[in-house]
Amino acid sequence: MKTVQSLIFGAAGLLAVSCQQNAVPKMEFVSHGDTMAIQITSPTKYLLLPIQEDQPDVWVKLNTGNDEDDVWMDVRLARETVDYYVPFALTDGAEARVDVMHLPADAVAWNNFQLSDTFDTTNREYYRPLYHFTPAYGWMNDPNGMTYFNGEYHLFFQYNPYGSKWGNMHWGHAVSKDMIHWEQLDPAISRDKYGQIFSGSSYIARLPEGAEGTDPFEADVLVPGNGTEGDFIASYYTSENNNLPRELQEQQSFAISTDGGRTYRKFGEPRLATNGPRDFRDPKLFWNDLRGEWGMIVSADKEMQFYGSKNLRDWTYLSAFGDGYGVQPRQFECPDFFVLPVEPENPDAKMTREQKAKWVMIVNVNPGCWFGGSASQYFTGEFDGTTFKCDNQKETVKWLDWGKDHYAAVTFSCEPKGRIIAMPWMSNWQYANDLPTRQYRSQMGMARQLFAFQSGKEVYVGQRPVEEMQSILKPASVEVSADCVKLGNEDAPVCIDFDIKNGSAVTVSNDDEEFVYIACRGGRILMDRQKSGIIPTQDFACETWSPVPELGINSGTWAPVEQLCGKKDSYHVQLWLDRCSVEMFVEGGKATMTNLVFPKTPYNKISGEGMSNVQVRNISL
Repeated sequence: MKTVQSLIFGAAGLLAVSCQQNAVPKMEFVSHGDTMAIQITSPTKYLLLPIQEDQPDVWVKLNTGNDEDDVWMDVRLARETVDYYVPFALTDGAEARVDVMHLPADAVAWNNFQLSDTFDTTNREYYRPLYHFTPAYGWMNDPNGMTYFNGEYHLFFQYNPYGSKWGNMHWGHAVSKDMIHWEQLDPAISRDKYGQIFSGSSYIARLPEGAEGTDPFEADVLVPGNGTEGDFIASYYTSENNNLPRELQEQQSFAISTDGGRTYRKFGEPRLATNGPRDFRDPKLFWNDLRGEWGMIVSADKEMQFYGSKNLRDWTYLSAFGDGYGVQPRQFECPDFFVLPVEPENPDAKMTREQKAKWVMIVNVNPGCWFGGSASQYFTGEFDGTTFKCDNQKETVKWLDWGKDHYAAVTFSCEPKGRIIAMPWMSNWQYANDLPTRQYRSQMGMARQLFAFQSGKEVYVGQRPVEEMQSILKPASVEVSADCVKLGNEDAPVCIDFDIKNGSAVTVSNDDEEFVYIACRGGRILMDRQKSGIIPTQDFACETWSPVPELGINSGTWAPVEQLCGKKDSYHVQLWLDRCSVEMFVEGGKATMTNLVFPKTPYNKISGEGMSNVQVRNISL
């Protein structure tokens, strides 16, 4: 993965660095009461911070003398041993000062701060994916602000640049021409005095005709962009600050970018506070044609709230949806809202206007997953511009993905082909901090085009890999025997297509007897990863959900394939394998399942008596 940063990373210690300056950089530690200041003369570009992951946070702040804007960051500075380093950017000039609070005097960090102009992000992780986005270093969770602008797909994401565990939420930023090859840029929106930068969304906007030259923050009206000069990225995110009164701890903030998301200008104070619940976050912008204004859907504890605005600054409450709907108990998070045409069960069938298109509300929930922890749920229905009416009864639960590692899924706005394309965070809050990587943690799932389809009397939402993924599939050399296909080049990730007979099972395995077990029986399709490789936690093994012993299902994740795809003698399965993940698409994506795996060596064969029509292709970048 390319990066615009010229940074250098040491996984277990500092690499050799040099500081090419006329004056020799120097650090001095000066006590200021309960604060220890690191005074730096002739500063380099970075102060490298020594991190120990199992230690509590301390406070670190770049002190520029501006008490209003200088912000404390939470950093797990090393007390006993150094796990790795992260860069902390310094100011230009003859001097710089970094303040530290709550770090014991005997902590090893005091002897291990380093000055450097570079920081190496060369990959040192065996499990780093080859075709899924990961940050060069640091922690990542929810995808944010996804939009298409000026020829680039923009992926913003929840990011901690000061360690590989959750904290210090910024908006990280990456861009791509094809949603496969990503270039990571500097963080776009940084933590500020209003709090951490939690999840949110973006949309392309512009001033209306006749208002050219007006500051967008002062305009009476803003309208959707039209792909010409004058467009800008409008972004909303949650400012989270637990030090404020309860009703202000999670507020929605506004910022714009006129340079393709590289830098942002923030409005200042947040623009929308809760009208009740403390948990009030993750604003999703959309254009509400039915009212001729901007719409925003916000997670409000266990429901979603709709708001409207003409100028993206001043918001009017419209309605709420969700009280008592879907899986219980759960916390609503990371919403999305859009229209999908419905593919009929019978292509020749006539459909009513209401059947031809449905509004879809994605509601990510945590906890609440059928298999424990985090998951993506959705509702289908009608929207009159003010109120959403769900098609189903409150107790109906529809999952966007039936795996353990599909969460915070949201879609790109302003997609040039009109496609609804989602990306999930590929992890689960039950064990996200415990995964066996250190230079970075977490990855995004592949980009998936969403579609609505009818099965029986129900409308469901499916996911299929975006068409751009087809361009990186190349024929693979394989060895075929009666019930086994060897996958060939072990270093290349693969895409495997096959048909699985109802009542049978297959395994994807390696020579270390690690395997993923896939079975189809009793109207369900199952994926079991108990023997897949490293099992970081017991929750990862998927033994906590209700098994189905009468079907021989005792652990794993499963999807109701007969309910979603109809009753068949066999089902078509497509598996996409990367270094640490299996993404399964059944019957063209009508049922999907996303799971992490950590095999000690790559899987190199698929075997089983119930499979047929096997096709293996390398995923070539």
